Amino acid sequence: MKVSTVEFAGAAAQPGGYPKLPHPEIAFAGRSNVGKSSLINRLLDYAIARISSTPGRTRQLNFFVINHKLTFVDLPGFGYAQVSKQEREQWQKLIEDYLIHSRNLRVVVIIVDIRRGLEDEEAALCDFLSYHQRPFLIVATKCDKLKRGQLEQQRRTLIAQLEGHPLFLFSAQDGSGKEELWRALQAFASAKSPISLNHA
Repeated sequence: MKVSTVEFAGAAAQPGGYPKLPHPEIAFAGRSNVGKSSLINRLLDYAIARISSTPGRTRQLNFFVINHKLTFVDLPGFGYAQVSKQEREQWQKLIEDYLIHSRNLRVVVIIVDIRRGLEDEEAALCDFLSYHQRPFLIVATKCDKLKRGQLEQQRRTLIAQLEGHPLFLFSAQDGSGKEELWRALQAFASAKSPISLNHA
């Protein structure tokens, strides 16, 4: 997909305080040190999501309108951020409220580090989304960090864990997997009702 415009459309720090936008929404979720910002920036070829050596910088829902017809929603990271338990609970309530109630949400992109695979918090998010009948796909990042044999082994392990949900391999470093992921996101965005993708 050719990205011609990217506009920051607002942020939400409290449940219900979301910008009222008419476009299909794609949400990005992942651990604080998994490369979420790098993935978003690589997809758009715009440096919109903040990349920091200190995980946990995204502390609200950030909305970006792409080409005046699609919204990316950058969710706060989880799992590693050095913040208080109270603040983590506030983030969780904010994220869950959005995921349950957004009328424009088409798919949730769950980002995992290919070297660690699907950990407890990612698995819990998958279960949460399945319960609420929200489509999701998994993107395994940092694929350039592994040799070919290791990459294939981790891919097979993830596929077994995902039980049919789509998996995409991605590297923000060299851009591999970008076009394939964009095609999937566009398919979800253009669907009038939730769709499923069988991808292995």
